Amino acid sequence: MPNKTPKVLAISSGGGHWVQLLRLRPAFAGCDVTYATVRDGYRTDVSENASFRLITDGNRWNKINLIRSALGVMRLMLSVKPDVVVTTGAAPGYFAVRIGKWFGARVVWLDSVANAGELSLSGKQAGSFVDLWLTQWPHLSRYGGPQFFGNVL
Repeated sequence: MPNKTPKVLAISSGGGHWVQLLRLRPAFAGCDVTYATVRDGYRTDVSENASFRLITDGNRWNKINLIRSALGVMRLMLSVKPDVVVTTGAAPGYFAVRIGKWFGARVVWLDSVANAGELSLSGKQAGSFVDLWLTQWPHLSRYGGPQFFGNVL
């Protein structure tokens, strides 16, 4: 049986989360990658060979959009059926971690470099559901928590 090309869903909210996710592109070489984020303007950041999907952004202050985001991620999982989910965070990444596990995907959470003092709220919540939990700050690494293996930026 020939080796199957792994399907990767690389998902994040906007801003720094998106920038950090894009820094991981070399790790996705040889994979069938779908990028998903919250701003259509980011479409130009991905290569023509990669798929791009737009999802609703949500946060704890906008509960309606939070629900829309979760439903959008569910639809995305049903259509992409990824083998691996990689996220750098915030609400869309959290939903992708939780829903991805339901679909049997392996999931990776890389907490934002902006969270130097403590882990992000979404990172804390997602940590127990991931296969690989990473932080970009050595002092935040701990047994049973995120691990530090170097910086993305």
